[in-house]
Amino acid sequence: MKKLLLLTAAALLILVLAACGDSDNGDADGGDEESINPDELVMGFVPSQDSDEIADTVEPLADRLGEILERDVEPRTMTNYNALVEAMGSGQVHIGFIPAFGYVIANDDYDVEVILKSVRHGSDTYRAQYVVRSDSGIESLEDLEGATWAYADATSTSGFLFPASQLMDRFEIDSQSDLTSNWFGDTVQVGGHDTAAIAVYDGDADVATTFEDVRENLEEDYPDIFDELDVIDYTDDIPNDTISVIDELDDELVDEIREAFLSFNEDEEMIQVMNDVYTWDEITEAEHSEYEIVAETYERFSDSVSLD
Repeated sequence: MKKLLLLTAAALLILVLAACGDSDNGDADGGDEESINPDELVMGFVPSQDSDEIADTVEPLADRLGEILERDVEPRTMTNYNALVEAMGSGQVHIGFIPAFGYVIANDDYDVEVILKSVRHGSDTYRAQYVVRSDSGIESLEDLEGATWAYADATSTSGFLFPASQLMDRFEIDSQSDLTSNWFGDTVQVGGHDTAAIAVYDGDADVATTFEDVRENLEEDYPDIFDELDVIDYTDDIPNDTISVIDELDDELVDEIREAFLSFNEDEEMIQVMNDVYTWDEITEAEHSEYEIVAETYERFSDSVSLD
């Protein structure tokens, strides 16, 4: 009997030690992290206009989201998209309004997950366009060789990355530096899509690459802009801006966030807020696969561009 008890105790000890060993190995291997369900959610965005004005504008959206989710939602204005991505990576921001390029970086670096995207003018995608003066004699992409190219900045999806990739493919150009230093006669980085188009309007550049159709934003100040500027070509479709969440959020909470935002499509006040902040007309569901084309383009330029 005593021998049986000793054998039983030994067997139990082996099981306990094995269980402890499994637990230790799980930690060492970086086992699944527990999901979080915070009482307060932080929603981060980068304003497209005056920071203080937009912060006030988005307050009703945060309040309404909080009512639906039955928890506090704090809207947080970030200085730029790099700051927003890093804040999501560190868990300081839970929900982010991020454009396609920023989302790809956030997903690649921190497993941030896209759940929704914007709809503008009835479409959940947009294109980059090539704008020239109507009297320039430039009629096709082939005519751009040796021209002066104006673009917003080298991190802009539609302002630079997609047009650069398209031109490199079309004309078998090996690198970004070959494109900007050799194929084009000159390039000028002007900081904004509007500014790039105006550079062409004023004759300071031969072509500008902008989102479609930047001329609508400029028509009030430049009434003849549709007569003076022509669009000669477009890039492939680019998926619209995202609403993305950090990977650590509880799955059920993510579903609730998704449904809450989708409910705003039936709320004129909330859609007006979205339109005032980012000119969104509607919100629709999104999946990561839709952004693979952006990821491929980013990969091509990853050594030379960032969100800074």
